[in-house]
Amino acid sequence: MPPYLASWNPSGVEYLGKGGNDSLLMSKPLPTVVEGAIIVGGGPSGLAAAACLEMKGVPSLIIEKSDGIASLWKYKAYDRLHLHIPKQFCELPYYSFPEDYPLYPNKKQFVDYLENYFQHFDMRARFNTEVVCASYDPSSSYWKVQTRPSGSGLDSEGMLEFRAQWLVVASGENSEAYTPKMEGLDSFQGPVLHSSNYRTGAHYQGQRVLVVGCGNSGMEIAMDLANFNAKPFLVVRSPVHILPREIFGTSTFAVAMRMMKTFSLWFTDLLLVGYTRAVLGDITSYGFKRPTDGPMTIKCKQGKTPILDVGTFAKIKSGTIKVCPGVDHLTPTGSKFENGQFEEFDAIVLATGYRSNVPRWLRDESGFFSADGLPKNLSQGTWKAERGLYVAGLGRKGILGATFDAKNIAEDISIVYRSDSHKRLISPLQSR
Repeated sequence: MPPYLASWNPSGVEYLGKGGNDSLLMSKPLPTVVEGAIIVGGGPSGLAAAACLEMKGVPSLIIEKSDGIASLWKYKAYDRLHLHIPKQFCELPYYSFPEDYPLYPNKKQFVDYLENYFQHFDMRARFNTEVVCASYDPSSSYWKVQTRPSGSGLDSEGMLEFRAQWLVVASGENSEAYTPKMEGLDSFQGPVLHSSNYRTGAHYQGQRVLVVGCGNSGMEIAMDLANFNAKPFLVVRSPVHILPREIFGTSTFAVAMRMMKTFSLWFTDLLLVGYTRAVLGDITSYGFKRPTDGPMTIKCKQGKTPILDVGTFAKIKSGTIKVCPGVDHLTPTGSKFENGQFEEFDAIVLATGYRSNVPRWLRDESGFFSADGLPKNLSQGTWKAERGLYVAGLGRKGILGATFDAKNIAEDISIVYRSDSHKRLISPLQSR
């Protein structure tokens, strides 16, 4: 028998190592032990973790609820979406973007890159498989991951259980669309859709559209609507930083990263805000409020990315896009705002972000995660919990942070995987 396969037949458990027969798994509703790590999530973070583990000689199995990798980018991103920061900051470990890619790849180019990444490292994955519950079993020192076919009920005959010594949570900060409670939302008679279902402004020509949410997605959707001759209204409630995407032809993000290597965070913010005021003007004159902390301070402390403007603000200054205060309540035909004004609308787009779904399926007995599904202490290490639990891409540091997490996770797991203690752990399983 190959060293990466072992049987645990007396207890009714099949052991799956690298090279295992997935078709055999589907015919046996028995618990299956996976050699190496189980990775929950087939987005960039999960792919980075799998690749880094592979480079360290540790096998893994990705469990993904969609029908393939990068489902958020494939199915829930608007058509005009490009990377907001240069490609060199979005590369996954050990695999560069093609040289002919532009500085800011579009949605299709990024998805193609991820597909090629998946194939390059010959990753193993189970698609259309949703994790129902993941819990640690102290008696075996293994993680138990219960799954079902995506879209099926808990009583589905296709439910399977996987077990592994290590579990990597890589389901993403944006795993589920978030819709805030808004008075009167159900009464509005026009179409209401989350930004995850928005594709193009071509469907809204001539219509008055309320865009709720002023992050990078909300700003770009408002601009896209304007480009298709819709009449967008943008709700701005919270203070935000708006920075030009480039400074003198160079990525603002890249410039900020370089400055922080030389200057203090405070001085870096001072320079960024000063340059922005010189280029864009005073954004507070157009219905925006600036936060007290600077853009990079907020990014470092809270993980919130400033708005990187790609042309939206020019349309706001020209009056093509109208900025509105917070929504007080919605009516069947429109919205009354917090300043008492009322506007009629034909449609509403909720660019209100996403949430982590980790609390729904992970039994976090160690208390590593907060109620919002992110690590509690974002200012410290967010990639390692306890008892073989690891986290990739949930530290609010983007793809760059996910790459950092993946490399640390692989290094940490590989030490144990290669050690004699791992061999002693596997031996009892083989002899049972």
